[in-house]
Amino acid sequence: MTDERQPDGDGTGPGRARLFLGGGLAVVLLAVIGGSAGWILAGDPDRPAASGEATPVVTASTSAPATTPPATTAPTGTRTSTPAGLTVPEVVGVDFEQARRELRDRRLGWRLVFGTGAGRSVERASPAPGTPVKRGVTVSLFVTGPAPAVSVPDVGALSCSDAADDLVDAGLYPRYGTGRQGPVTTQEPVAGSPARWNDQVVLTCGDTRSESPSATPSPTG
Repeated sequence: MTDERQPDGDGTGPGRARLFLGGGLAVVLLAVIGGSAGWILAGDPDRPAASGEATPVVTASTSAPATTPPATTAPTGTRTSTPAGLTVPEVVGVDFEQARRELRDRRLGWRLVFGTGAGRSVERASPAPGTPVKRGVTVSLFVTGPAPAVSVPDVGALSCSDAADDLVDAGLYPRYGTGRQGPVTTQEPVAGSPARWNDQVVLTCGDTRSESPSATPSPTG
């Protein structure tokens, strides 16, 4: 009679499978415990994003902060220039006296430069007509012919300032011998003397009369 009993196991039975499964579970459990301990010790400074959760992206701004431009302060000083639009009038070809009046109306100065030709018209001006200018600027008028003759007016009874105005109106220029205050006491050349445009007349202004010193009474003994 033969013995037909099989051996208890060849290493491939259900018992060995259970052994392997138990060992695997132990390894996984140890890994989870170790990871949890490390997570706790690290203090969870940066929680990893969960599966499917979008990680926020922080982008550093390189644009400069908006700044407010400084306010422009308008000048508070009083301007001495003329209003906008003042220009040298068209005086070329015009009689020099008319050209002078137009400059005076615009409160511009003038200087007459007479030539050696013939006529009284202005052949050119500096600054040129149409040039923007400020009030008080002197414009030179170049006249084709020589300075015309003129008679010196009588300004002896006028104040110094009024006498100067009359001389300028006549085409002459005042020059002051002493000062510009008070009445005119003398003028040179005298009234009625022949002269030409641009000639000078010397004015002596102010009261030149001196009072006689008062007599000092002699002491009596």
